[in-house]
Amino acid sequence: MSTIKEQLIENLIEEDKVSQSKITIIGTGAVGMACAICILLKDLADELALVDVAVDKLKGEMMDLQHGSLFFNTPKIISGKDCSVSANSKLVIVTAGARQQEGESRLSLVQRNVNIMKSIIPAIVHHSPDCKMLIVSNPVDILTYVVWKLSGLPATRVIGSGCNLDSARFRYLIGEKLGVHPTSCHGWIIGEHGDSSVPLWSGVNVAGVALKTLDPKLGTDSDTGQWKNIHRQVVGSAYEIIKLKGYTSWAIGLSVTDLVGSILKNLRRVHPVSTMVKESSESHGSQTEGGEAGAPSEELERHYLQ
Repeated sequence: MSTIKEQLIENLIEEDKVSQSKITIIGTGAVGMACAICILLKDLADELALVDVAVDKLKGEMMDLQHGSLFFNTPKIISGKDCSVSANSKLVIVTAGARQQEGESRLSLVQRNVNIMKSIIPAIVHHSPDCKMLIVSNPVDILTYVVWKLSGLPATRVIGSGCNLDSARFRYLIGEKLGVHPTSCHGWIIGEHGDSSVPLWSGVNVAGVALKTLDPKLGTDSDTGQWKNIHRQVVGSAYEIIKLKGYTSWAIGLSVTDLVGSILKNLRRVHPVSTMVKESSESHGSQTEGGEAGAPSEELERHYLQ
């Protein structure tokens, strides 16, 4: 006797065996789950895989998302402790790592998170050799280089979230100062994500009007408008949020989703990310050749990869 499902449904077209836009998120902490919900609400994946070593939390997060399936268009959400669930991913987002503590610099996280990368990256590449990788764990510029070396993938397929969020914070704070929505405020922060990032004041404009033409001293020590404080706020914002709520999550989740959309849809947008700059052996926080350089590659390998 046929089942209810067999009586009700007949597949007229053979289902694809492999997902076309599968995304895997490594790490289901606050940042990983913020990325997950933002990606789901943007309908960027036809399959979402979650990977974490905390099995009970992992299962709970998966079930919680599955029960909300009515409200988004991703038909398959899976999870597992083993990276085998990430097989055939189009994009792998790495958020796993030690959490930054109150007052702790991103750089102090290096060795702890390098060890975590060593334990997961080879398995990811084994199961998804054709994937692109987006690194979010801090310190993101160093870890992007580390993951690139560990993965053996082309540099063009391993990028970090870089200064995408720094630039978003920059534009928001400019808008707050002027009473203008951040989408109408344009400005870039490049270099290493966080404390040593570099604001490009010459490019700051609102609706095409360069603020430097209105005040040539913009962003300098002699700037009477104290615009330099905006960059200080950008640098200090993560520390303030961690002090207030214990971690950052929503803004970085939205920023990562912004990058995911550009990558998977090939939107040809420009983003300040962590990548290997052409004709350079250093890791930068931007695709432009200007800005602060990261640590030299030989030093990184000597300290963290041996």
